[in-house]
Amino acid sequence: MQDIEVPVLIVGGGGCGLASSLFLSRQGIRSLLIERHPAPGRLPKARYVSQRTMELLRQFDVADRVYERSMPLEHISHIRWCTTLGGDGEMDRRTFYRIESFGGGSLAQHYAKDSPCESTLFPQVRMEPLLREMAAAEDKAQVLYNHQLQSFTQDEHGVTAVVLDRATDKEFRVRAKYVIGADGGKTVGPAVGAVLTGATDLAHMVTVYFRADLSQYWDDDFSMTTWFVNPEGGSWASGVLGQLGPTRFGRHSEEWMFHFSFRPDDPSRFEEASLLPRMRELLKIPDLTPDIIGIGHWTVEGVLADRYRWGRVLLAGDAAHRHPPTTGLGLNSAIQDAHNLTWKLAAVLKGQAHDSLLDSYEAERRPVAAANIQWALMTFQNHQLTDAGIGLVRGNAELSQANFRRYFADNQEGRTRRARLAQIMEVQRMEWQAHDIELGYHYDIGAVMPDGTPTPERDPLGQTYVPTTRPGHRLPHAWLERDGKKISTLDLVQPGAFVLLTGRKASGWAEAAAAVARKSGVPMAVVEISDEAAVRDTDRTWRYLRAVSADGAVLVRPDHHVGWRSMGRSDNPQGVLAAALSKILQREIAA
Repeated sequence: MQDIEVPVLIVGGGGCGLASSLFLSRQGIRSLLIERHPAPGRLPKARYVSQRTMELLRQFDVADRVYERSMPLEHISHIRWCTTLGGDGEMDRRTFYRIESFGGGSLAQHYAKDSPCESTLFPQVRMEPLLREMAAAEDKAQVLYNHQLQSFTQDEHGVTAVVLDRATDKEFRVRAKYVIGADGGKTVGPAVGAVLTGATDLAHMVTVYFRADLSQYWDDDFSMTTWFVNPEGGSWASGVLGQLGPTRFGRHSEEWMFHFSFRPDDPSRFEEASLLPRMRELLKIPDLTPDIIGIGHWTVEGVLADRYRWGRVLLAGDAAHRHPPTTGLGLNSAIQDAHNLTWKLAAVLKGQAHDSLLDSYEAERRPVAAANIQWALMTFQNHQLTDAGIGLVRGNAELSQANFRRYFADNQEGRTRRARLAQIMEVQRMEWQAHDIELGYHYDIGAVMPDGTPTPERDPLGQTYVPTTRPGHRLPHAWLERDGKKISTLDLVQPGAFVLLTGRKASGWAEAAAAVARKSGVPMAVVEISDEAAVRDTDRTWRYLRAVSADGAVLVRPDHHVGWRSMGRSDNPQGVLAAALSKILQREIAA
């Protein structure tokens, strides 16, 4: 049996696994990725990519490739609720409400001040092939599809796995220092004994992925998603239609995805012959003849693994947490897992950090996943409020239809009902305008040196993001100027390296950082941001956001999160910086 040795074995070729492969390669770490399927999936699955995820992809030179192929922000700028897509009845093709979403419309300026990146729409059916192409092109990566993990054992030095080449039916052994389980919890998690607990079987969904010309029915070029609410069922049962592009958008989108739910005990949910008639009925387009690309069955759930680390095996993405689709946190959280984990693996494998640094992956990412799951569960439940505000009475189509007429009536009652729904829809901002949920997550414990300052109070509705350099938080974005070009503070952080941001050359931090980097072997760039330096804060935004004096310093980890800061000058800058890095990397660094 052939033997392969590699530092990291990645099991699973979805967004999390492929991102892990690419991120490791760009930090100089070899990896082998195996995926049991012969090719990336044929269903769109997740499609919303947040500002924060685009920042991570920007750091690894992926963002521009995504933006070249993705749906521009203006076409995902709001969500709407309608009666039907087709039909010519009194209550057909009526719009109950629109709400701005994901930094589009009037939100654009507000979102833009906090990030160099826009959110976008790029379904997983296109994201995975792009990541696969880029990961496989790296010299330090091997990406093998149609290969399945058969078994594995681990000892104090590494993991020995048996892998099956499904094309040849031959097995080979892989010896790895660490394993990333990014297979959606299918093999690695059960093998180590991981248990996922939480809310399950919330809804049984069918997704139909299809091509069709809907331009005569779709009358809104800027709505990412249309929720339907008809008297026969709530918004999930009535269907959710989203545009997918890929080259034309709005009413001229070539591809679409349509979700609708079934009762758990309804056997017809697996009868594909019944799905097209159901689509025609829900959309009220009796002559709809789509080119069906694929059909997916899935269950809405919100579950979390009891542990992320099992010796030399680390779980990530859907293997560690699964979310309801509301707020679009699933794929984004998975890629953020990969970003957090891979810089730590790289530091350990290069001898820059102790193995215990990997414990901070669970300490940091698991609380974020738990919060995201609860958020998605709340926003999933909010749709019941929406249906009620519209006037839907489940099980009573006649009364629902009467309520719809009252809602659209041009009289005082109609105006009151519309005003009432507008008030209820304020709650829906939690789902579609979760700016703080996307950017404001932070790490209170883990690979950080706390400074004793309190956590900024967070918006309970998840909208208002408060930038801060407090240790554990994402480095705030501010536009700077270098060599006559506009760059973000986030662009100062290169893969696999720390950066120390200072404000005054005479403060002593630059010399301290050089000495600590030399003694520790840990890459650490020093960037002075001042009017006299190469990097200038021309509009004074960074001076406002940095929260430390010109004599202070901010140490930023390779994943953009602040690891430590000093509010001002220190009598022993080398000693305090060495102590901070020792705490972060879990190893002794002499001053």
